[in-house]
Amino acid sequence: MIFFILLIIAYAYLVRRPLERILAERRARTFGAVEQARGAISAAEAETSAYEEKLRAARAQMLALREQHLQRLQQEREAALAGAREQAQERIRAARTEIEQSTAVAREQIERAAAQLSEQIVNVLLPKGAARAEATQ
Repeated sequence: MIFFILLIIAYAYLVRRPLERILAERRARTFGAVEQARGAISAAEAETSAYEEKLRAARAQMLALREQHLQRLQQEREAALAGAREQAQERIRAARTEIEQSTAVAREQIERAAAQLSEQIVNVLLPKGAARAEATQ
């Protein structure tokens, strides 16, 4: 029995206490590593959030630049269309003026031709002396 008690005491000093100390140290290291991993995970999540925010900002900036570019192109297109419309209106005005002038010239020519024809008709139908007498009256 004494030998058994001595064996238990020797076991406690030689095996159990060093084993408990090593297990406690291992537990501390494991929990430390777990805490360290949790810290690294939270830091990675924070970096991911920051990266996503920067990505969103970059996308928004790209969309804004694209929208500005599209608006500039739209304005250029509208300016080109306005210029083309103005040129077309100017051509129309010039064509109308030309047509009006041609019409006036044609009327004058028709009036002269009508006067000449009427004079010729009068000369053919009336004797020469009667036409001159009528013309003087």
